[in-house]
Amino acid sequence: MCGNYQWLALVNPDTASESDWLENLMNAASRHPEYSMFACKQVQADRPEYLDGTGDCYHVSGLMWRRDFGRSVSTVQDRVCEVFSPCGGAMLISRKAFEEAGGFDEDFFCYTEDVDLGFRLRLLGHRCLYVPSSVIHHAGSASAGKKSDFSIYHGHRNLVWTFFKNMPFSLLVIYLPQHLFLNLFSLIWFFGKGRTKVILKAKQDALKGMTRMLRKRRNIQSSKRIRSIELLKIMHRGLPKR
Repeated sequence: MCGNYQWLALVNPDTASESDWLENLMNAASRHPEYSMFACKQVQADRPEYLDGTGDCYHVSGLMWRRDFGRSVSTVQDRVCEVFSPCGGAMLISRKAFEEAGGFDEDFFCYTEDVDLGFRLRLLGHRCLYVPSSVIHHAGSASAGKKSDFSIYHGHRNLVWTFFKNMPFSLLVIYLPQHLFLNLFSLIWFFGKGRTKVILKAKQDALKGMTRMLRKRRNIQSSKRIRSIELLKIMHRGLPKR
C-alpha cells in the first residue's frame, strides 16, 4: 500500500451508505483510540425497518453470525459497545492493524474472511467498537445469492479453517467437541435440505486444505498477544439471541 493514510474504509458493492456514515466512524476512531476496528449499523436494503447486523459474533464452537440480524430496528437499543469483529460488508479499520495481521486470507476468497481477519486482529490485542450512528444499507448476497451453492460451499469450508487457524490451543482442546458437533449438525441439516453434494464438498475441501491452514496457524499463534481467558470473554458460549 502507498500513501500516508491511517484508516481503511471497506464496503461491499451491494451497500449504500448514509451521508454521514464515514464521518461518524472517523469521529468514533478519534474518540476511542484504544480501538482498531469499527463496526456500523447495517439495515436491510429492501426492508430498512429491519437490521442486517450490528457487528459480528463468534461462538466457541466456530459458529459465527451477524449480531441482531433480522431484528426490528425499533426494538434494538442503540448504544456504542464492543463486539467481536466488524462485518466485512462495511467497516473502518486501522491500516497499521490491517497490515500487521496480514490482511484478508486470499485462500478464503469470500464468506467469513472478515471474521477470520477480525479473529487474527483479536489475537494481536486489537479491539472492535460498534458505532450505531454510522448506518449503511446492505442488500446481502446480491452477487452470490442467498443460500446458493456458492455461499454454502465457501461459508462452511471457511468456517472450519477459521476455527483451526485461530483458536488458541487451550480453547481448541476444550471446544473441539462442539466444533465437531457443529459440523456434523451442518451435514445432517443440508442432507435434509437436499444439498448433500455441496456441503460434502465444502467439508472435504476444508480437510484437504488443513495442512496449509495449520502452517498459517503456527505463525498466527506465535504472534498472539492476548491471553485465552481474555479472548473467551468476547466470544459467545450460549445460543444466539433472537
